[in-house]
Amino acid sequence: MQQRTFFGRRLRALIIGKARRPEDSTVFHKISLIAFFAWIGLGADGISSSCYGPEEAFRALGAHPHLGILVALATAGTILVISASYSQIIELFPSGGGGYLVASKLLSPGLGMVSGCALLLDYVLTISISIASGTDALFSFLPGHWHLWKIEFAVAGIVLLMVLNLRGVKESVVPLAPIFLTFVIMHAFAILYAVGGHLISLPDVVRDTIGDYRQTQAALGFWGMLFLVMRAYSMGAGTYTGIEAVSNGIPVLREPKVQTARRTMRYMAFSLTFLVVGLMLSYLLYRVSPQEGKTLNAVLFEKLTATWGSGSARSFVLVILVSEAIILFVAAQTGFLDGPRVLSNMALDRWVPTKFATLSDRLVTQNGILLMGTASLITVLLARGSVRFLVVLYSINVFITFALSQTGMVRHWWQVRSKNPQWRKKMLVNGVGLILTGFILVSVVLMKFYEGGWITLLVTTALVIAAIAVRRHYNQTFKLLRRLDSLVAAAESDVAQPAAGRTAAKEAEPTCDPNAQTAVILVNGFGGLGLHTLFSVIRLFGGVFKNYVFMSIGMVDAGTFKGAAEMDLLRAKVNKDVDRYVAYMRRKGYCAEGVSSVGIDIVDEVAHTAATVRERFPHAVFFGGQLVFEKDTFVTRWLHNYTAFAIQRRFYRDGIPVIILPIRV
Repeated sequence: MQQRTFFGRRLRALIIGKARRPEDSTVFHKISLIAFFAWIGLGADGISSSCYGPEEAFRALGAHPHLGILVALATAGTILVISASYSQIIELFPSGGGGYLVASKLLSPGLGMVSGCALLLDYVLTISISIASGTDALFSFLPGHWHLWKIEFAVAGIVLLMVLNLRGVKESVVPLAPIFLTFVIMHAFAILYAVGGHLISLPDVVRDTIGDYRQTQAALGFWGMLFLVMRAYSMGAGTYTGIEAVSNGIPVLREPKVQTARRTMRYMAFSLTFLVVGLMLSYLLYRVSPQEGKTLNAVLFEKLTATWGSGSARSFVLVILVSEAIILFVAAQTGFLDGPRVLSNMALDRWVPTKFATLSDRLVTQNGILLMGTASLITVLLARGSVRFLVVLYSINVFITFALSQTGMVRHWWQVRSKNPQWRKKMLVNGVGLILTGFILVSVVLMKFYEGGWITLLVTTALVIAAIAVRRHYNQTFKLLRRLDSLVAAAESDVAQPAAGRTAAKEAEPTCDPNAQTAVILVNGFGGLGLHTLFSVIRLFGGVFKNYVFMSIGMVDAGTFKGAAEMDLLRAKVNKDVDRYVAYMRRKGYCAEGVSSVGIDIVDEVAHTAATVRERFPHAVFFGGQLVFEKDTFVTRWLHNYTAFAIQRRFYRDGIPVIILPIRV
């Protein structure tokens, strides 16, 4: 058994790396990102959308390609407005201002939950469409008979990213930096080459755009032309989804986090605007039209290099398409970075199972990464890797989040208008963002609803209903647990009373006999559950135990692993809670001690601490409490941890006596 466990740990370390210790004072520095790497890891979602956003918008215009200039300018304006408004969110929420937290704190927990559910699906689609589009970009250069393997390639890509993210944030970003830079440099070169080589033709583009505008209006009418432009604009709306990622990803950024986040936002906004406008203009300059089995970018690059030597042209197209494919895989990082973070925040607020807030020994939210990856695999398989279908589903939800976030910010500036002299300026920025994102949300829903957008809304609604059900279960459980609050009140009042005849606390403490029978009580905070377990031991075993040792492990999860200060607060709280148990039992005349620690894996940390306790008290028996529901179902097992049973199995294997006491609710 031990040999298999050792082998399993070695294999796990080989795949996802060695465990990290949260006590390491340098760990936050090691796993954080400077603005440049954040631009790669978080900004890649927006940057990579230039591989499919402009194409889908251009395709939607059909026989009126010159209207693409209007779409490109509208897209550029939208990027700048949303980026400016989210920079203010970053400033107001320096520890992380994703759409879920902003809506929860500035509007209401319920609206925050809606925003969170919308984001979860959006991040799943971010992974799916990025991988599918990257696969299309790569296979555009390959022979047609290779296209049979596109789905398998996409699946392999998602699995690879899951493994990289299980290793940790920084290790999943740093190796991809050269590819990211290759993508940016080569696309910038291609755009500058295309525009620079056609400077003399730019007046013709302007003239043709005006002519196309007039002809379209004459043929379709003003409203028909507006509908066409808006539909193209909505099909390219996936371009904006990466903007949310920066404010949501602040926890993984290097100090000072706000400055790093704002710098990352500027990098992303400028580069994304340049790429989107530049590619749309290049399509027009080279009169690019769709070709079967190729992306528009692939067609553009082939036309751009048509006058080069065959070897140089082929090499350039190959390198730039490979960089597109890989950068799209990098873009899927946004879903793997921010999706689990949204899940963990919702888990801390009890909208989803609390296990999504736990960290692995690599200090990542492992359950969230696995869920996002699995959901993306299913999505890609169901969509058969079709980017055109995924684009229809995509970008609806991010505008739900955008609109709610901007609404919350406008409300905030209005509420603090008497305290902030710049409230008008700040409210104007977010107000413009609200009007714009609200208008886009309505437009996108109307344009995409019957083409498949209803699926996105249906799945989001299902997630909202599930979140409400989960929160209701946790609330009902907390109501039942409040019945134990009387134990806490009684214990606190007992401890608060002065000990009669005691002149000093030290003199009143009984002397512990290491060879006496010792009860080790596993507790989690000073509350009704721990006291119920303690009183059950006293009631069942009477005077058998002379010594009582209280063991508490502070769990390092997504809510506490935010910095050294939060870790210190966690340790202080754990120590304080243990001291309250010790004070109560000493008041009763028992020898009592407390041991505490903090860790990620509670079972491992308990086992490690138990070894130390048993060295001093060889006749120790361990006790733990476990909630027992009237109806034990799959739902209750999924929503609640059964750590006590896991500890029991571990202790049995090591030959340590342990008793689990039921706590009925």
